[in-house]
Amino acid sequence: MPGEPSRAPAVIDCAPSHARDVEVLRDLARQVRALATSDRMSESRNLWRDHNSLLRSRVPVYMRWFATAHEIVDPHLACEDPLLRGHERRLRQLVFQGWLEDDYTIEPWHVVGARRVLPEDGPWGVSPTRTHSSDAGGAWKEIAPLQDESDFDRLVTPRHVIDEEATARDAERLHDAIGDILPIVVDRAPAWMMWRGDLSTDIAHLRGLEQIMWDMYDNPAFLHRLLAFMRDGVLAAHEQAEAAGDFRLIDHQNQSMPYARELPDPSPSEDPVPRSRLWGYMAAQEYTLISPELTDEFMLQYQIPILERFGLSAYGCCEKMDAKISLARKIPNLRRVAVTPSSDPATCAEQIGTDYVASWRPNPAETVCCGFDADRIRTIVREAREAFDANGTVFDVCLKDIQTVEHQPERLRDFVRIVREVCDD
Repeated sequence: MPGEPSRAPAVIDCAPSHARDVEVLRDLARQVRALATSDRMSESRNLWRDHNSLLRSRVPVYMRWFATAHEIVDPHLACEDPLLRGHERRLRQLVFQGWLEDDYTIEPWHVVGARRVLPEDGPWGVSPTRTHSSDAGGAWKEIAPLQDESDFDRLVTPRHVIDEEATARDAERLHDAIGDILPIVVDRAPAWMMWRGDLSTDIAHLRGLEQIMWDMYDNPAFLHRLLAFMRDGVLAAHEQAEAAGDFRLIDHQNQSMPYARELPDPSPSEDPVPRSRLWGYMAAQEYTLISPELTDEFMLQYQIPILERFGLSAYGCCEKMDAKISLARKIPNLRRVAVTPSSDPATCAEQIGTDYVASWRPNPAETVCCGFDADRIRTIVREAREAFDANGTVFDVCLKDIQTVEHQPERLRDFVRIVREVCDD
């Protein structure tokens, strides 16, 4: 925070009452608004708008540290009301994000998710069961619901339905609490987006990852049938949402800051937009150990009809893309490609060239999770920068999947500083 460069944002001590809950939210909302309307955020929006349009500028760096919120944010939560507590968590995350001084763009509005109506037993009508270890925090094993072909008939086709009454209640409560500070915007996009809409995530839950690999050889017809059903279901839900006017400019998705000269900026406007005016995003993390040929046959060809409806798209999360960038080139509106900790930046940069933005994700275990070695971080970042520069590749630095910082949040801020030193040299 301003004037306190070495400390994370302070904790607010609160009494358990609704009035106090509201005051906590209001104080946080004021801080978020101050950040969102600052000159730094205007500069960040301009940076990402050019960067995602392949115009060379300084290298953006941003932190997706939310997996370690249990260390940084959760101990400070003060609201008693469950709904308000969830939104308090989001506001505190944004305040902390602002303290990091990275290039994450904080917006001057607050989003409330619509209450989507889903089938009783999960978004596809069936859900896996889990067997848990008896140890606290121990492992668990997932048992997929589609054990054989006869289970296919249990699947439910997605339908985009919103509980309008419950959604209006949530929005009104947030509006009454902080709406005069941050406009309240309802996210009405369909439930089948991001991980629920990329096919790869849910098919692993529905059929089981190991079984999918067997199916590719033993029962390919069934696997194609299942993927076609899921593709058509996601497309149907998206089309229903678009017809209802429920896609808005807050619904960009690119696992980054969703600005680009080719598309309208994120906005709190309630005006509906077609998918062709939005970023789309998909990944196939579960297919990391599956060959490019089988990934193409049993995943990408089903993802492309969904992605191509969007204006621009980003592809990849944690999977190794070294041998699959040529596949990703089949996506007609591709703009961003993930280069993950398991990937070799030089190999990926050679294939990406100047055609796409490389979203480079350093290994969090090597950088901030298990000790903090500034010189080691400089070496890692410098080597990657040299690989991208040698190929003329526009890239950004995204540190994500951070499970712990060993209760030293200043490591994240220091990481940002070091990246800037190396990339701006």
